[in-house]
Amino acid sequence: MAAGTIRYWAAAKAAAGVAEEPYVADTLADALAGARAKHPGELERVLARCSFLVDGLAVGTRGHETVRLAEGGTVEVLPPFAGG
Repeated sequence: MAAGTIRYWAAAKAAAGVAEEPYVADTLADALAGARAKHPGELERVLARCSFLVDGLAVGTRGHETVRLAEGGTVEVLPPFAGG
């Protein structure tokens, strides 16, 4: 299992109630499941609309269960932003 940090931005930060928190997980799917368990309710709805960066690289359409997390890594949770 890898340990790292999840950083929440904008609506995800508001829904989680924290700007960041640690994770211990092998995959992005596992880390997000842990976040959902810690913050049930609004965060679950927000995560469904988010995009994710893992160590600075966009996850895109890859299955979250296929995205491996590195020791000391960072997951950025990016909700859709308004504006143009």
